[in-house]
Amino acid sequence: MKYSQPKGTFDILPNQLKAEDSWKLSDKWRFVEKILYQTALDYGFKEIRTPIFESTDLFIRSVGDASDIVSKEMYTFEDKGGRSMSLRPEGTASVIRAFIENHLYQLGADHKLCYTGPYFRYDRPQAGRFRQFHQFGVEAIGRSDPFQDVEIIDLLCEMYRRLDIKNLKVLLNSVGDAPSRERYQNALVAFLTPHIESLSEDSKLRLQKNPLRILDTKNLQEIQLLQEAPSLADYLSDASRKHFDTVCDQLTKLNIAFHIEPRLVRGLDYYNQTVFEVTSNVLGAQNSIGAGGRYDGLIKALGGPDLPSIGFATGIERILHTMLGQKCRFPESPTPFIFLIPLGNAAQNLCFSILCTLRHARVPTEISIKATKMQKALQDASDSQAFYSLILGDQEIEQGVAQLKNMNSREAQNIPLKTLLPHLLSLWEKRPLEKKH
Repeated sequence: MKYSQPKGTFDILPNQLKAEDSWKLSDKWRFVEKILYQTALDYGFKEIRTPIFESTDLFIRSVGDASDIVSKEMYTFEDKGGRSMSLRPEGTASVIRAFIENHLYQLGADHKLCYTGPYFRYDRPQAGRFRQFHQFGVEAIGRSDPFQDVEIIDLLCEMYRRLDIKNLKVLLNSVGDAPSRERYQNALVAFLTPHIESLSEDSKLRLQKNPLRILDTKNLQEIQLLQEAPSLADYLSDASRKHFDTVCDQLTKLNIAFHIEPRLVRGLDYYNQTVFEVTSNVLGAQNSIGAGGRYDGLIKALGGPDLPSIGFATGIERILHTMLGQKCRFPESPTPFIFLIPLGNAAQNLCFSILCTLRHARVPTEISIKATKMQKALQDASDSQAFYSLILGDQEIEQGVAQLKNMNSREAQNIPLKTLLPHLLSLWEKRPLEKKH
C-alpha cells in the first residue's frame, strides 16, 4: 500500500525537490524561527511550550462556541477515558491554561511568554492555509496600559523588519470595553434585523449569539450590506477612545504606518479593546501574515485571576511565502568545512577518528566512508559545498601525510599526519567571518 501525507499537510524537507516547494526547506524554517525567537527574547519574552491537544471545553470557553473554529474547524476526539479532547486550533487558550494551572501569576506582576508549534484546523486547503499549520505567538500578561499594546505591535513589526519583509499593511481597530460592545451590538442588531432574510445561516446564528462576529463575514453580499451599518468607533466609551488614541499616537511616533479598519474584529470571541492585523501583498485573498489583540477578562473566565492580557500569532508558512514572493535573502545552507575521503580500510579507521575529533571540536565535518574512486568522492565533496577535502589512502598513510585540497582554489598540499589535527583546527579558527558556521 502506498501512503501519502494527509490532505492539508506537508513535509518539511532538508533538500529542495521542486522550485515551487523551496519554502518547505528545513533551513529556511530554522532561519525564520531563529529570527522570531531572538527578537522576542530581545523584547524580554520567555519561551513556554504546551501540549498539542487539550480539553475541548477549554477552546469552547475561550475561543467561543459561535466562532468558525469551534463550530466547524476543530479536530475533536474522545480519548480512552471518555474525555472530549481537541487538537489545539490556536495558541492563546493553551498558554493561559498553563499560566493558571502552574500559578505563574504568583511569580510577579508582569509576564511575557512566547511559543511556536503546529496547530490544527479542518479548513479548505488553499495557498497559505493548511489543516496543520505553524505559528509563532506571544502573550503579555499583567498590564492594561496602551503602551503595552504598542510594544506588542512594534514587536511584530520588528520581527518582519529583521526578516527584511516589506510592503506590509498594519490594520488597526478598537472593539472597545464591555459597555462599548454592548451598546454597539444593540445598534448592530437593530440595523441587521430588517435584513435578516438576506443573511447567511451562519450570520443568522451569530446575530443571536455574538453579533460582532458578523463583521468578520466573507460573504460578499453581507460585506456590501455592512457598508451602511453603524460604526463601532461611534460607540466607544471615553476610556476606550482615550486608550485607542494613545495607541495610535505612539505608533505614529514610532513611524509605524497603520490604517484604521472599522470592520476589523478578529475571529475569536475573547478580544476587546485594541485588535490588529498585518497583511501581505503576496498572499492573495488569505493575506493576513500575523494578527492579535487585547483579551482582558479571558484569564478570569478560565478560572484564574483577573489580569489584563494582549498577544499575537504569526504564521510561519505565510512568512515564508511572503519572503519568497518578495525575493528576500535567506542565509546560505550550512555546509561541511572539511570533507574526508578515505581510500582503503586503514584510511577509513583513521579518518573516522579524525571525523569524530573534529566534530567534537565543533568543526562541521563530513565523510565519504564507502569511497572507492577518488574522483567520485571529490564530486561528492564539491556537491556538499565543503571548503576543504582531505584525501587519505594507503600511499598517504605510508608516507605519513594527508592530501588537503582547497575546493575553491583547487590548490592541494600534503600535511604531515602528526600535525594534521592542529592544522585543520587552525584553518577553522582562521576562516573568514562570513564563512563561519
